[in-house]
Order: sequence, then C-alpha cells, then structure tokens
Amino acid sequence: MEYLAKGIVRWFIRMLLSMSSQSTKYHFQGKKSYEIKYKDIILPRRYNADFIVYDKIILEAKAIENLTNGHIKQTLNYLAASKLKLGLLVNFGEDSLFHKRIVL
Repeated sequence: MEYLAKGIVRWFIRMLLSMSSQSTKYHFQGKKSYEIKYKDIILPRRYNADFIVYDKIILEAKAIENLTNGHIKQTLNYLAASKLKLGLLVNFGEDSLFHKRIVL
C-alpha cells in the first residue's frame, strides 16, 4: 500500500483493507460495533471499531496529518468495550505510514 498518497479519505482505506482481507489468508472482520456499559447499564451509544483481526486485535485506521492522544484513548476505549487486549492504530495520512501498538 506504499503507493497510497497522503490525504486519501478514511472510508477508501477501509474499503481497500476489506478488499485485501478477502484475497489473503488474514482474517479481518470489518466495522464491528460494541456496546458501552456504565454500572451494568447498556448505553444507547456504541463504539464502532474499524477492523478486528484474528478475533483478537482491533485495527483502527486513520487518514489524518497527525495522531493525537485522543486517538490513542479512542482505541483504548474500543479495547475496553470489546474486552480485547491489543490494538493497532494505523495512520495513512502522515508522510510515511505510522502505526502504534496499544495494549490494554
């Protein structure tokens, strides 16, 4: 995917990753939604993770100039809601591909 240029919109990246997962041995599940609980109450809002890889890793894809602490916190919230322990935050919008491993 090194030929992708800066500024490609996020939905396009999601679509390419989904198409790639269908033609490879990797197990991706796209756009998974998780309930949010607060004191045993399920809230009406949900967390929507971009991808789940091998049923164990949340892959959060971004296409922005720079990641912030808010993006890391967002991925941590997805991990907490999903009960998964490992997240991968990937940004296609920087000068070169940037990724960060996040462990809950």
